[in-house]
Amino acid sequence: MRVTLLAAILIVTAADAHGQNLNEVLSFLLTNRSIPTDDFVRDAEAADTTRATIARFLQIELGTVPIASSASGFTYRLNRSLGAVERTSDSFGPFFVNRSPTLGARQVALSLAHRATTFGALDGRPLDDGTLVATASQLAGEGTPFDVETLTLHVHTRSTLLSANVGLTDRLDVGMTVPFVRISVSGERVDTYRGARSLQAAASSAVAGVSDILVRGKYNAFRDGGTGVSVGADARLPTGDADNLLGGGELTVGPRVIGSIESDRVAVHGDVGFVVGGAASELDFGAAVTVVGTPRLTLVGEIGGRRLGSLGRLVDAVQPHPTLVGVQTLRLTSTDQAMHRMALTAGFKWNVFSTWLLSGHISRPLTNSGLTGGWVPTVTLDYLLER
Repeated sequence: MRVTLLAAILIVTAADAHGQNLNEVLSFLLTNRSIPTDDFVRDAEAADTTRATIARFLQIELGTVPIASSASGFTYRLNRSLGAVERTSDSFGPFFVNRSPTLGARQVALSLAHRATTFGALDGRPLDDGTLVATASQLAGEGTPFDVETLTLHVHTRSTLLSANVGLTDRLDVGMTVPFVRISVSGERVDTYRGARSLQAAASSAVAGVSDILVRGKYNAFRDGGTGVSVGADARLPTGDADNLLGGGELTVGPRVIGSIESDRVAVHGDVGFVVGGAASELDFGAAVTVVGTPRLTLVGEIGGRRLGSLGRLVDAVQPHPTLVGVQTLRLTSTDQAMHRMALTAGFKWNVFSTWLLSGHISRPLTNSGLTGGWVPTVTLDYLLER
C-alpha cells in the first residue's frame, strides 16, 4: 500500500534555530516540512505566502503600535475678552480617538505609556496551543488526516511610548511619539503520523528597539467651547527594523477629519482617516464617549476600526496528492483580500495632582482577523508643563 510506503520512507529530522531575526524564525518554522507531498513548487509557494501574510500581520500589530490621541488631557485657549488662558473642556478626552480641541498656544504636554500584549490567535485560529495545521495528508473518505504537521507560535510584546505635543497656536498642534518595542517570538513545528508525534523544528528570537516614529499635526477649523471640527495628518517614519518586524519599512501618511460635540459632562468624539503607503491601503475610524465623573476624573469608552486592503487572509488549500491515489494534501496558505479590524477600549483618566494625569485602560478586539490577543492593558502618565 502506498500509504505504508510513505510511512517507511519518511525520515524525521528535528531542527533547532535560536537568535535569528523574526523573519528568519518564521521562514524556518514554515518551510522545514517533513510530509512528502511530491509537489515542491506548491509546498514552497504555500510556505512563502503564509510566511509573508503572518509577517504582515505582525508588522501591522507590532510596527504600528496604537498611539494616544494628540490632545488627550488638558486643553486651553486664550480668552481675549479676559486676557487670560482658560480650559476649553472639563473632560480629559479619549485615548486613541482624536478630539477637536487643541492643546493651546505655547502649551507643552509630555506622555509616557506602557502596554503589554500576548497574541493568542491568527485569523481566528488558535496560535499557541499546537492546533494550527500547516500541512496534512488525508485519505479520501476519512474524517481526520493520517499525517499532520502543526505549528505553535508564542508572540509577546512590550511597548513603551514617549510622546510630546506642542501647541504652536490656539488652533494648531504638532507632536511626536517614539515607541520602544520589545518582541519575543518562539515556536515549534510538530509532525503527527498515525498518532506518533515528532518535533520537526524549534526556533526562538527576541528583539528590542525603536519602532516607527509618528509625527502628527492638527488644526482646529471650527470651535465652540469643546465642540468643533478639526483636520489633521499623521506620518509614520520608517525608523524601525523591518526585518525584525519593528516597523513597516515604508513612509505612511494619513490625513483625517475630527469632530467633537460636548456638553457640561458628556462628550462624543469621532474621527475618520485613510493611510497611504505601507503594506496595504488603510481606512481607519473611531468613536468615543467621555463622561466627567468628577472634576478630576473622566471615564472613557471607545470603539475603533480599520480596513486594510489586500493584506491577505489565511486559508486551507486542499488538492489531490500528485502520486498517491485517494490521498489529499492540505496546505496552509493565504488569499489576497481585505482585512477588517474592530476593537473596544474602556478606562479612566485621573488628575492625580496639579497637571499630572494617570490613565488606565483595557482594549479587546471585536473581530478575529489578523493577529489578535485578549484584553490588553495600558498605563499612561501625562504631564502638562505649566506656563
